[in-house]
Amino acid sequence: MQISEKKVVTLTYELYVIGEEDEFEIVEVAGEDNPMVFLFGHSGLPVDFEKNLEGLKEEDDFDFILEPQAGFGEFSEEDIADFPMDMFKIEEGEVPADLLEIGNFIPFTNDDGSQITGRVYEVLADTVRIDFNHPLAGKSLKFEGDILNVREATQDELDHGHVHGEGGVQHD
Repeated sequence: MQISEKKVVTLTYELYVIGEEDEFEIVEVAGEDNPMVFLFGHSGLPVDFEKNLEGLKEEDDFDFILEPQAGFGEFSEEDIADFPMDMFKIEEGEVPADLLEIGNFIPFTNDDGSQITGRVYEVLADTVRIDFNHPLAGKSLKFEGDILNVREATQDELDHGHVHGEGGVQHD
């Protein structure tokens, strides 16, 4: 069975990005003990990730690169915002220890009430610069992996837009 719409895909992968020495460095692994399971068309990954898998079948392997524009986009200075230091202080008027370390992720709520996450980019005397770019923005992504299983999605999975059962969402 080939990967296409209305299919549930189980796969393993290694994700690499180009490091400081222009060589690919591994940043994430989904191994056989914890594979990625998703409803094709609803993985939450870039569209071109799924395009590279379409037509593959069980036991096929894959190896492809997504350039930044096909991955998580280019890094944008416009997605860095300045916040007053006072915003991070708790009741005692102090910023919690280690909260504002460069690279730390901090949850925020945007204007429409949605949860978003920003990364501490720079800490100045009275201002904290928060980066809202995706952590992989501006990076070339190399995916290598194996297709473990391809099956038809159930009607419930199609209706809900996600996989149920092992590797998927468990409803009560």
